Amino acid sequence: MNHDHDARSPLPPILLVGCGRMGSAMLAGWRENGLDPSFAVDPAQSAGSLAGRDLAVIRDPSEIVAGFLPAAVVIAVKPQAAAETLPAYRRFARQAVFLSIMAGRTTDGLRTLLGDDACIVRAMPNTPAAIRQGITVAYQTATVTQGQRELCHQLLQAIGQVAWVTDETLLDPVTAVSGSGPAYVFLLAELMEQAAIKQGIPADLARLLARQTVAGSGALLKASPEDAAALRKAVTSPGGTTAAALAVLMDTTAWPETIDRAIAAAAQRSRELAG
Repeated sequence: MNHDHDARSPLPPILLVGCGRMGSAMLAGWRENGLDPSFAVDPAQSAGSLAGRDLAVIRDPSEIVAGFLPAAVVIAVKPQAAAETLPAYRRFARQAVFLSIMAGRTTDGLRTLLGDDACIVRAMPNTPAAIRQGITVAYQTATVTQGQRELCHQLLQAIGQVAWVTDETLLDPVTAVSGSGPAYVFLLAELMEQAAIKQGIPADLARLLARQTVAGSGALLKASPEDAAALRKAVTSPGGTTAAALAVLMDTTAWPETIDRAIAAAAQRSRELAG
């Protein structure tokens, strides 16, 4: 049977496969909503620390108690581990929706591992999920019911904002922009800190300036109704210091071309992971 789900109620039983950074971030968000007794599967010793009254953590799917019927099986393992990990969960296809957050793995590829009758939602979250500030883009297969979609939406909304697409191929560039994107922002902070030190600013102050400038600018961007270009222009006086810096960064061969190439490379790698 299919679980249909009222989005206002506490979460039904979930089977979480993989308790790494993203899996554990999702779990923390679910617990804030209230979680019916659930299972998590992860062989890592450290995963045991996530256990509680609402969650049993086991090392192998064979340890799942008979009669446990999850409403959703959330797949949060590395894409390279899919082929060896997923077939053990085929038995839940009749009653559960499969929610995969593995980069690159297509729903067609997942169906070959989980069975033709598997109802699958594929999603790409990002690491700000750890503080409930993530953005996730999701795609549902045709057999997913409205109730299953609402449940997946609630599971993903527990870690930030959620958007849905009807074209699965968009998940490759989405992965490149928002999935990998936090690393680009962290690199910016890292390089700003290094450049500040080269200009003679003490290391502790350089770190503070870089981190708080990036974090504060992100918060302003989120809070402002203006687009990013307008906010950039508001900082930039003609002939001033910002304009001097932007003349370097906005040169055609600098950021415009580099960011374009970087996102294209990440999107291509996402497509390659499908194999």
